[in-house]
Amino acid sequence: MKNYLLNLLAIMLVLFHLPSMAQTGKIEFTEYKLDNGLHVILQPDNTTPNVIVSIMYHVGSKNELPERTGFAHFFEHLMFEGTANIPRGRFDKYVEEAGGTMNAGTFFDWTYYYVMLPSNQLELGLWLESERLLHPRVDSIGIATQKGVVTEEMKQTRDNRPYGRLLIETVSRAFTQHPYRWDVLGADPHIRNAADHEFKDFHDMFYVPDNAVLVISGDIHVEDTKRLVEKYFAEIPSGTKPIRRPLANEPKRTVEVRDTVYDNIQLPMVIQAYHIPGKGTPDFYAVEMLGSLLSRGQSSRLYRSLVDEQRLALEIAAQQLPLEHPGLSLIIGIPQIGIDPKVMEDALNKELEKVRTELISEQELEKLKNQFENRVVNSNTTIESRANNLAEFYTFFKDASLINHTLEKYLAVTREDIQRVANEYFRDNNRVVLYFMPKNQSN
Repeated sequence: MKNYLLNLLAIMLVLFHLPSMAQTGKIEFTEYKLDNGLHVILQPDNTTPNVIVSIMYHVGSKNELPERTGFAHFFEHLMFEGTANIPRGRFDKYVEEAGGTMNAGTFFDWTYYYVMLPSNQLELGLWLESERLLHPRVDSIGIATQKGVVTEEMKQTRDNRPYGRLLIETVSRAFTQHPYRWDVLGADPHIRNAADHEFKDFHDMFYVPDNAVLVISGDIHVEDTKRLVEKYFAEIPSGTKPIRRPLANEPKRTVEVRDTVYDNIQLPMVIQAYHIPGKGTPDFYAVEMLGSLLSRGQSSRLYRSLVDEQRLALEIAAQQLPLEHPGLSLIIGIPQIGIDPKVMEDALNKELEKVRTELISEQELEKLKNQFENRVVNSNTTIESRANNLAEFYTFFKDASLINHTLEKYLAVTREDIQRVANEYFRDNNRVVLYFMPKNQSN
């Protein structure tokens, strides 16, 4: 059940991973900007003969219009269709034939593409990404094809999957003004009914050099790589349209929201969603540590109390949505068979009350700091994760050097900070409580 719930959280987030953190060893890199606005970060690592060519666009589901959701995720797919110089369906073949792999992800705030190749194929990777930026196929054939692909994905991973609608049902109640109120996949009618020119307009606004960061990590020579970047990216024109940036306009929650959703599931689930500050803010680090205190591992407070001692829950987990604007902290529990979900939730709330009224012990704080040091050290051991981290730190904070300072922000969190954020954010009138119930219990 534990693996199932963790997998469910991964599906909920509709991503290939959550943002990771920096390791303790200093990461050396070179960064500069081309005249067209493209920010470039080069991070040499000659320990293995591989290279990552990645590009992050500062566009996600929050940049969409309310009547046209799902466009950012749509382009995650469409950008693999091919280009003016890459035949349709051949993009992935070029990568595979060179012995490489590739992937992409979309979140509320960003879209990210990467290609991993043997380092002697660096120029191929740069050509592929420059082609995708300069000559993408945003045409009727590709649009029609991907409409079918992404709407089928909505059915398989969200609408027809047990608990698959958990995230959309939660965010639609947690946010009333901000575009975080729709999920990353968007709505089927918005994609199906959109005209070709609407997709083209979305592309021309966001998928431009001055809204992107190119990160190359791995077995590279910096000066040689600079020359290749200049060759393939310098002549790509800057964007011409003002980029749509939503405001962080969600009003402060002052009243608890409760609701029940009936779905094709066998076991009930209780979700609590608390508004929390955006990632990178001082309180966000304390909130993350509080989440680990509550539910990371079988010795965590919620697991020990609700699963082991009281036997009220089959599983319990906490997860932050690390958003550019103020986000959410989710606590999700599955009651033991025969246990009223309200009984489990009441026990959960008693544990939350403890962290609001009592300082955690010095031993617990030391354990948390050790956990986060371990996470930080291990989270950045691959060139792919390093490239992603550098891209995110630049995209959201315009400071890639933060990759070398994340750990100290966690280590600076005090017991008093954890108690303070518990009182500031994990309060009853700052949450949405959602009961996911089997349809056969709707009468």
